[in-house]
Amino acid sequence: MSTVADGSTTQEKVDCIIIGGGPAGLTAALYLGRFLRNCVVIDAGAGRASSIPRSHNLPGFPDGIGGADLLSRMKRQAQDYGATIQQGRVVRLAIIKEGFSVATDTTSWQGRTVILTTGVQNHRPSMPQESHDDALARGLIRYCPVCDAYEAKGANIAVLGCDDHGAAEAEFLRPYGARVTLLAQRSPELSWPDEARLIELGVEIIKDAVDEISIDGDQIAVGLADGRRLSFDTLYPALGSSPHTQLVADVGVKFSKGGCVITDEHQQTSVSGLFAAGDVVESLDQISVAMGQGAQAATAVHNLLRGSKTT
Repeated sequence: MSTVADGSTTQEKVDCIIIGGGPAGLTAALYLGRFLRNCVVIDAGAGRASSIPRSHNLPGFPDGIGGADLLSRMKRQAQDYGATIQQGRVVRLAIIKEGFSVATDTTSWQGRTVILTTGVQNHRPSMPQESHDDALARGLIRYCPVCDAYEAKGANIAVLGCDDHGAAEAEFLRPYGARVTLLAQRSPELSWPDEARLIELGVEIIKDAVDEISIDGDQIAVGLADGRRLSFDTLYPALGSSPHTQLVADVGVKFSKGGCVITDEHQQTSVSGLFAAGDVVESLDQISVAMGQGAQAATAVHNLLRGSKTT
């Protein structure tokens, strides 16, 4: 690693800057370290993986593993191979002659390549932050049916989001739940074909808007605008998510209709030398997928830097 004067700012120079310290970013750092590449991971913290109470579908962990524990192990492993991990939020990314310039509030880095692994943010239900986080930690609120529908077997499940996305989630969860209820955060936007299919599957549809969500012992309590109160074993908010793509909005990166970054088969974006991996990319939002994409991106970076056309 070297430094270069840039006006009044000293920039650290590395082969690759990884923006985001989740499973994708830390896997990329591990691979780059083993490729003898110097890299830095800049992590703002509070990514989705860190809030996972316990994951049971990650291969190699038959007893499950918490998100914070997994990330701690991955950080230590990446650092063992020379990766630098810096806590901070990137406020600027720019294309320069030598590659890319990335800045936080306190530090500036210059990288020959960049891997964007900034993830997405879930749209949360309207409830106090402390109650939401407590419910999430206890499995009373869950965001990923693909990840943990198995853990909700036989439960009384609520899905929040009375639209096509909520309908699809309720249909996915129906084989697992003893009972599945679709709730409307505000006014329902459910098409008749979706509604008819859910009714046939035995999903209860409640169109009165949800007025309040709270914890009641080991249950999620839902207050409706008409005064009714309902209780559920777990609640899945099906309210969508927003990719963290602000940093690359103005550098020529192409996005999907859903706002995610489009990449080629080697995780490179439409901007040469700028790669993306994990949930910020249009793909299945799973830790194992993010890890695979991180490995793919790191290998492509290594081959690009050594001048190989084969990745």
